Amino acid sequence: MATREENLKKINDELELMSDEELEQVAGGTLGQTADDSRFLNVLLNGTTKYHHCDRYGATKIAFSTDAQRDVKEAWASLGIEFGADLGSNDYKLDGYYITQQMAWEHAEKLVGRHLERKDWDW
Repeated sequence: MATREENLKKINDELELMSDEELEQVAGGTLGQTADDSRFLNVLLNGTTKYHHCDRYGATKIAFSTDAQRDVKEAWASLGIEFGADLGSNDYKLDGYYITQQMAWEHAEKLVGRHLERKDWDW
């Protein structure tokens, strides 16, 4: 059985071989991206009653708070996105298919009927 380090090296080696277009299709992210999700969802869903409103969290709070992680997960679920975060990597699924974070955001914006620029939520 391969060690964690060996598995990470194998993954990184495979990523190095991928083109930029292929890399854009890789689903997942980091604790920082989960924090961005919380801020994005907080502003996008503000004032809505149909979807789970998410609070704003930083990466440290996301890392150490199961409540914060659950809050982000519930907000995504209310929008039809299955969200999972495990050891700094994120997975987004829509209708059983893995999608990128950007695709999840676009789906959320279409569903809510509101488009956000980064300056609108990243403060």
